[in-house]
Formats: sequence, structure tokens, C-alpha cells
Amino acid sequence: MLVFSQMKKRSLITFIALQMCSLAALRAEYSSAILKPDALRRYVATFNSQRPDDTAADLPSDGSITAISNDQAAAWMERNVPLFECSDKDIEETYHFRSWAYRKHIWHTPEGFVVTEFLPKVSWSKIYNTINCPVGHQLYEGRWIRDAKIIDDYSQFHFGKGGDPGGSSKMYSQWITDAIYARYLVNADKPFVTGLLEALIKNHEAWKQGNPALHAWQKSCLLDNGLYWQVDSWEGQEFSIGGTGIRPPMNSYMFGGAIAIARIAELAGRKELAAQYRGEAEQLRKRFQDLLWDPEAKFFKVMRHENAPTNQYDNSVSEACEPGQRVKVREIFGFVPWYFNLPEGGHGYEEAWRQLTDPQGFLGSYGPTVAERRHPKFFINTAGCMWCGASWPFSTSQTLTALANVLNNYNQAVVGKKEYFDTLKAYTQSHRLTLNDGKVVAWLDESLNPDTGTWMKVGPFPKTRGRDYNHSTYCDLIITGLVGLRPRADDLLEVNPLAPEGVLDYFCLDNVSYHGRTLTILWDKTGNRYNKGAGLRVLIDGKEIAHGEILKRVTGKLP
Repeated sequence: MLVFSQMKKRSLITFIALQMCSLAALRAEYSSAILKPDALRRYVATFNSQRPDDTAADLPSDGSITAISNDQAAAWMERNVPLFECSDKDIEETYHFRSWAYRKHIWHTPEGFVVTEFLPKVSWSKIYNTINCPVGHQLYEGRWIRDAKIIDDYSQFHFGKGGDPGGSSKMYSQWITDAIYARYLVNADKPFVTGLLEALIKNHEAWKQGNPALHAWQKSCLLDNGLYWQVDSWEGQEFSIGGTGIRPPMNSYMFGGAIAIARIAELAGRKELAAQYRGEAEQLRKRFQDLLWDPEAKFFKVMRHENAPTNQYDNSVSEACEPGQRVKVREIFGFVPWYFNLPEGGHGYEEAWRQLTDPQGFLGSYGPTVAERRHPKFFINTAGCMWCGASWPFSTSQTLTALANVLNNYNQAVVGKKEYFDTLKAYTQSHRLTLNDGKVVAWLDESLNPDTGTWMKVGPFPKTRGRDYNHSTYCDLIITGLVGLRPRADDLLEVNPLAPEGVLDYFCLDNVSYHGRTLTILWDKTGNRYNKGAGLRVLIDGKEIAHGEILKRVTGKLP
């Protein structure tokens, strides 16, 4: 094993060396880059000084090692992730912190690269400490990594190399199929995504099938009413007030998966298969809206069902509710349907978004709560792993992705850019930890108090279980939301910044790998920051293809 580990380390040294060489080549090729890496290097030096290098100790015995150590982080980030700056330095710092934290979870294994959720080994993980619950977030965040092999390997790992995508084992519901297609919208790698089509279909269909060898709560999740049930803990949302039943997340994931399969099938030229899964998605949409929408509360909710077992564990906070009835509580995952553009426009469903900024709804100073405050069972727990009052980056980033879809794809007057930015700012402010000596460090963990920003840590600093917890997005929210790059399958480049007028004097997103080109998006209120003129500008390989005088949607054709 020692010899094997040394061989693996040598291969990683070669990998990093190649990365650094390609960095030099990239900079030479695109000499028109707007941003320099100086700020990135300063941020990384600060983060490195705040925390021990988790990559250098406690290596597992299964042959896997962390691919990029602290001293390699700056060079790797400069090569692989889009450079970013903006006039709001809290957002700018957090963007760099999240890239720095994400690369810690890129592990090199005998099966290729994987991405982990926890840095330390946890008992419920599978091979190489992987867990399928966060894979959707990990792929959305990782789709902007320039080195395609990392996410290629991790995607393929779930289909034949030891990973568990979830359908057959019923081990956590997630949106892996949608996320794999979402990555295709960035890198336009048609052979790769169509090559996974059969595996994606098999996993999708497995949620409809029972497995007698497994526990009762791992039987078929498809009910005779056309919707899916799930245990809250198998959604990664244990001890929730809504509890087990026909849950909005599970059904949204299955809708998103069906749509993604249809689109991948179209890429593969399989029109009948595409029509089959589009039809499935439309039927699921109709049943979802009919049964889970509460017209009085104006919110999508959990519904109890007699065939959904509720005895997986003793959930002391679950609301009493009879089968066939919707629970009374509004929970933040009622926003998840918009992550996949599931709700039909023009039916008033957007009224649900009023709860995001309602002080008796989900409003929190450091991120939205996971349950509405007005409900009698709401409480902000002090221990971890509870979904009855805390704020979770997991759900906050889902909510912001969903809100970006509402602002881009729906004609409504309920919610706007201000609500997006305010929620993003609250989320940004959560990425801090005050130590006993008063020093403030960049931090990310599992859940936190939404009113005080206090993280619910498991274990003492700095070796908490959830340190740099990789079960949410942030950089993707900046790229596709705040800056507004909307990934598409065609050659129309669409940018719609969700920064309200007046809150940012400037921003620049540079070195973005998109459809085989290098993209730059910048906003310069006065024109003096980047010397390209005032306004919003989009450049491909250094050449401008779109321009707007104010922060609004612009489009251009990819050359």
C-alpha cells in the first residue's frame, strides 16, 4: 500500500505540473484577459494561513488522495476556475473562498477523480468517502472547472465505477441527471452526455421499482397517483416538520430528470424516447400542481400517504397529519420546483415567493430558515442535522438557483432582483466564523443559526466534521445569477445580471470556459475601472459580442 500511495502521489505531481504548464500557455494565448491573478493569490494565502492543510494528514488507506493541496491551490484555481472581482468585497472574497474549499474535495482514486461531501471519513459514506446526496450541487458548481477530466471522472464514477447514483439502492434522492445535462450546457460535450444516456435512464427507472431485499422505506417510491414519496432523511433533510410523504424535492428531482433525459435523447437522435420522457414530465407536473399546491397557504407542501412508511426513525418534530392531507407547515424546499422550471406560469404559483422575505416566513439575517417561523413547531436548534429552523447552505443555494429561474423564465411581479441580491448577501455573510480570540476566518459548515450566524459545529475548530462542507453552491450562483450567464444548448450567448441597479459599481468575470471559448463579462458603471467604456460588456476570446448601457439582459452570437 505504501508503494501504491507513492505511485499515486507521483501521478498527482505530474498532474499539477501539467496544470501549471497549461496555465502559462493559456495566459499567453489569451493575453487580452482583463483580470490578473494577484487578488486570487492574496485570498488563497489568507485562507491557507487560517486553516491546516487537510490534504496533508490522515490520508485514507483505500488509495485515494486529495488532488490539490494548499500550496498548489492558487496555481490550480488560476488555471481552472473563472477569475472574479466586484465592488462588493464580501462577495468577492466568498467567491474565492468557495473555490478554495471546493478543490479540497477533489480526490484522486484508483477509479479516477471523485468529489466528496465531507473531508473526514463519515460512517454513512460509500467508497472513497463519497455520498450521492450532494452530487447535484457538486456538478453544478464543478461545471465551471476548465479541466474536464475531473467532472467527467466523477460523473462516470456514479455509473459503473463504485459510486451509487441512488435509484437502485434508494440511497438519497438527488438531481444527478439534471446536473449532468446542466454541465453539458456549459461545455457542449455531446458525445460525453449522450454516452451516459442509458445509465441515466436505468437510474431514473429504478426509483419506480421495489427491492424486496431492502428495508420497507426503500421500496418503489412511485405511488399509484403518479407522484413519488420519500423519507425526509433520505432527502438529506432529517428531523423536518413536514416529515415523510409525497415531498416537493423528490418529485421536482424526478421531473428535472425526465426533462433532462428527453433533452439528451434528442441530442442522441432518439425522438421517440425524448417524447416518452417529456410526456412523463408533463403528467408529473400536472399531478404535482394538483396535489401539492395549497391554494390557501399559496405554497407547495408535503402530503402524507398511507403507503409512505414513516417509521425509519423517531422524528420528534414532525407535524401530525393524516394520509391524503397536506401538512400545514411551509418549508423552504417548496421553492425547489422552480429549480427545474416545474410550475406553470400564469397560475399564481409565484405568490409562494412572498414567504422568502416575510419576517414570519423564511427571512433570516444569515440565510433563510428551512421552515416558516410562524409555525408552532419551528425552533432554531443548537445541535446539527435538524431541518426545523436552522439555515442550511444546501437549501439556500437551491432557493437562489430557483429564484434566478423565476426572474429569468417567468412573467411575474411578486419577486425581483432586490430579493435575489438581499438573499445572496445574507448567504454571503454566513461564510464567517469568529474564533475564541475574536479573530474572524472564512468558514463553511453544515447549518447555522439564521439570526446570529453561529455555525452548529460538530467538533472543535478547526477539525469540525463539517468544515468546508461541500453540499451547496456559491460560485455557480455568482456566475449564473449575479453576473447572469445563462447556459444554453445553442450558440446564442445570453447574459442577464441579477444585480439591482446601484448596488455594484463594477464586476468582472474572466477566463470562463464556455462552449470551447474563453468568455469575459464585465460591468463598469463609469468606464474607468476596465477602460472598455461604461456599461455591460461581453467578450469572447477578447472580442466584444454584446453590450448594454445598464444592467439588463443582452445577447450575442458565439463566433
